[in-house]
Amino acid sequence: MSASFNDFVRELFAGLGEVQIKRMFGGAGVYVGGLMFALLADDTIYIKTDAALKAALAEEGSGPFVWTPNKGSRAGESVEMSYWRLPEAALDDPELASEWAAKALAAAKSKATAKAKPKKKRNA
Repeated sequence: MSASFNDFVRELFAGLGEVQIKRMFGGAGVYVGGLMFALLADDTIYIKTDAALKAALAEEGSGPFVWTPNKGSRAGESVEMSYWRLPEAALDDPELASEWAAKALAAAKSKATAKAKPKKKRNA
């Protein structure tokens, strides 16, 4: 992943506030306010989704990020992640990109909130 691509991503999503990019595995995570809302892999931007955002991205002709682990119990198995490609039209339009990213950030916040809630114990 090139520094120029990272700069492009920061500029594209500048409407959301301070954008941080952190390397991870073969790509990078894109963060605002400490929440990861996008994934960068092979110079492609994938945004975090929920069910509604997946459907909207599918309508735009987008597709999911698919990871194929090469080690462990899932080695060689394709795993669809909850990140979908940012629509092509948004790559040339920072306002549109920020609109999609705001939805992805909301999905990330919702997921983080759900994880933070303690699970209720069932009575036996």
